Amino acid sequence: MPYSLAQEKNNLYRERPWVFVFGGLLASVAGFVNVVLLGIYHVPVSHMSGAVSRLAIDLSTSNRPDLMGALSIFAGFLAGAVLSGVIIGSTQVRPGRRYGITMMLEGFILCSATVLLLLQRQIGIPLAAMACGLQNAMASSYYGLIIRTTHVSGMVTDIGVLIGHLIRYRHVEWWKLLLLITLLGGFFTGGYLGGMAYGEIGIPALFLAAGGCSIAGLGYYLWRKSHRGEFSKESESLPLTDELS
Repeated sequence: MPYSLAQEKNNLYRERPWVFVFGGLLASVAGFVNVVLLGIYHVPVSHMSGAVSRLAIDLSTSNRPDLMGALSIFAGFLAGAVLSGVIIGSTQVRPGRRYGITMMLEGFILCSATVLLLLQRQIGIPLAAMACGLQNAMASSYYGLIIRTTHVSGMVTDIGVLIGHLIRYRHVEWWKLLLLITLLGGFFTGGYLGGMAYGEIGIPALFLAAGGCSIAGLGYYLWRKSHRGEFSKESESLPLTDELS
């Protein structure tokens, strides 16, 4: 049985608070990790624009050692996205999916990356990129809004488009603009805290991000488990296109 308009609105209002909270927290984790890794390797790991540009530069200058490092970051991010697709199996944000397991796994990967970096093993860098790829692929859309928590280019673009619509006196769904601003603010705040933490304790600052992901993931997992029956009933009423998305 397909959703009615009233059901869609009810789901949106019910889900919106946790989407704001968890979206902001995930964006702050990505900002934190990215700044710490920038302090170590001077290449971003939470998005691939910088890594791909670095690959192009290294190829043009035949800088083989640096090329392998940039390539490993790209491969790590891609592997994380693949793993997320295997675990969650959907790009639509819906409560009840296996986000808790994914977040706990992200925490474990970040913890492993931190240990390896403390041992001066460079493989810790692509592992951190893998954690970011895993997170970024957890969900990509929410009621028509593109959701990315590990980079801000798309957020800034969409914020600009929505503001442009406001200037032209067009209707704008305010919750979308506020969610994008929340994600952007979370990424910036996490980056700021990451810079402070890295300046104070160095590489072990990544343990804070790993712990935050693990605790949040465990909390979500326990909450999902306690509401398993509710989600089973809700999935029966989802349209086929949503179940397969």
